[in-house]
Amino acid sequence: MAHDHSHDHAQGANRTRLIVAIAIIGAFLVAQLIGGLLSGSLALLADAGHMASDLLGLVVALVAAIVAARPATDRQTYGFRRFEVFGALVNGLILLGVAVSVAISAVGRLISGAEGEAHEVQGGLMLVVAILGLAANIAAMLVLRSGAKDSINLRGAYLEVLGDTIGSALVIVAAVVILLTGWNTADALASLAIAALIIPRALILLRDVAHVLSESAPADTDVAEIREHILRTRGVVAVHDVHVWQITSGQPVFTAHVEVEPEVFESGRTGELLDELGGCLTAHFDVEHSTFQLEPAGRAGQEQGSHR
Repeated sequence: MAHDHSHDHAQGANRTRLIVAIAIIGAFLVAQLIGGLLSGSLALLADAGHMASDLLGLVVALVAAIVAARPATDRQTYGFRRFEVFGALVNGLILLGVAVSVAISAVGRLISGAEGEAHEVQGGLMLVVAILGLAANIAAMLVLRSGAKDSINLRGAYLEVLGDTIGSALVIVAAVVILLTGWNTADALASLAIAALIIPRALILLRDVAHVLSESAPADTDVAEIREHILRTRGVVAVHDVHVWQITSGQPVFTAHVEVEPEVFESGRTGELLDELGGCLTAHFDVEHSTFQLEPAGRAGQEQGSHR
């Protein structure tokens, strides 16, 4: 029960972080878009597009966090926490879409530039807007950072803002180059660099989503080590049908069939053993939700299917 209260508190804090970040990003997006149009900077518009995707991603993450906080029902027996994973999936796809569109626009401008069709960029305005954008992104990133470690949903939002922070820095570099040299191609090159930075983060996020949705064991969970801990428990003979997966990031679930000595059943020590096994997983592996099926020794040989 204490774990549930702790998780609910963390989710409430994450929702607050998302609301603050939405306010910061939303307040600056219009100014950045107008600045990009007035300066003629594709890099600034690319950064504005990325920031727009940030805003959409943050809203998706907030909606997912609100839905995830709903209590379990007879239909959704684990509750709605997996909606956080769906939110992260949407964020990852948004990131990829923005990266592809920015890359296509940048390549088009490079080609037209090579053909002699120069695009004038107002480096001074571009620089001012990019600096303000960098400040807004850093503020939003600091708000989201502390919750990104434990929530895949918040991690997706954090990665979007982090990518936009790096993008703003690249726009600043391009603006300085344009101001000092007049080389407008730096704008398109900065846009390509922004796209190149977005794609790996999007793929990493989508990989993490795939791990959760495919019910793979968490990356930091050693199933063999868990099995060894269980086997060292007094009265345990064997363990099989071991399964570890996640409802959402930071919410691992564990089940196993545990064969025990006859004395455990004869002495009525099943409750004590269950408490001991559950306590072991909580203390050593941070698994709060575990289910054990106690069976007489040799039971695995009577069950159909493979056992692990």
